[in-house]
Amino acid sequence: MTRGTEYAEGAAERCPQLWAARAAVAEQGVLARHLRRLWAVPGTRLGVATWPSTPGHRLLLSWNYWWQAHLLDCLIDAQLRAPSPVRLRTIRQHIRGVHVRNLGKWTNEYYDDIAWMGLALLRASDELGIDTEKALDAITAQIRGGWTDHGGGGIWWRRHDTLKNVPANGPAAILLARFAQDRADRQRARSMTDWMDEYLLDDTTGLVWDGLYVHSDGEVRERVEVVYTYCQGVFLGACVELAADDPSGEWTERAERTVRAVAGHLAVDGVLPGRAGGDGGLFAGILARYLALSAIRLPQAAGDLAARMVITTAEETWRNRGVARSGPLFGDEPVVPAITPRGRRDRRVERDLSVQLSGWMFMEAAALLEGHANMAP
Repeated sequence: MTRGTEYAEGAAERCPQLWAARAAVAEQGVLARHLRRLWAVPGTRLGVATWPSTPGHRLLLSWNYWWQAHLLDCLIDAQLRAPSPVRLRTIRQHIRGVHVRNLGKWTNEYYDDIAWMGLALLRASDELGIDTEKALDAITAQIRGGWTDHGGGGIWWRRHDTLKNVPANGPAAILLARFAQDRADRQRARSMTDWMDEYLLDDTTGLVWDGLYVHSDGEVRERVEVVYTYCQGVFLGACVELAADDPSGEWTERAERTVRAVAGHLAVDGVLPGRAGGDGGLFAGILARYLALSAIRLPQAAGDLAARMVITTAEETWRNRGVARSGPLFGDEPVVPAITPRGRRDRRVERDLSVQLSGWMFMEAAALLEGHANMAP
């Protein structure tokens, strides 16, 4: 048995398509509650930020650009799991909706936002054959231009800011490593990941901190020693991508170190913790996505550990789901029962699209491992 499949295979033996079925039900619920046409523009779809939604959210007046990138990623996961011409059309409509809502552009001031969108659009191109070349050219050009030597290197969180952080450099490194139009892209991905490892690694735990603020002269002013789950996910993802053409094994070692650090210092009884709603609602789901990738690509010991965390978190998320229109409703903490919001004045985080996407990501990550286990010789 190879690399990170044993735990998933155990679940698959109990029910050959257990996680695929759960992922399908999760998809149905999220799309029924959150997916809407943009401003009555034909051929568009976007995710509404809340359910039940306020009038402003229903009209998509607030713009959660990076949430839409993760919605697109989830749609692509689902299309790879169970190809459908209807869903493929929805994916195309969603991409068009993003472009229209972003006023005909693919970029904004935030490097993390555009890196996330670039990753999803690259998958749409590479895995589904959708033409996203112009979008990727615009996004990668801006990311390449974001590198400076301030604070030792890395790209900024946003233009004209003083913060350099893992949430921007992590997904950007993954994107450039995958996109890699030339050797310079691959080298820049290495440099970004080296920068995170050198300046933001907690040597005690093996986890990476959030970021650092720098003065205009390039000197570090303050290091933000806060640990977020998604920071571990994107650093791990970058290491796994770079390990693909690294005969030295250095990147594999860094990836394995991160998996062990997450298991030892973040997961509780194998379950990834949540971080409330809003942007934090996406954090654990992002980590699960890259743990699943690690489970498939890393050597068996680290791969199996990554797989166990994905499956255990997905099990708890499913066990504690709530009931809502058209499908399950997920909470922000996998081990806490989700409660269905009573209306748009309810402040429960279960209303947030980010939280629901994270729950859906857990299901798709588990389904990916299930599928990989079923394909193993």
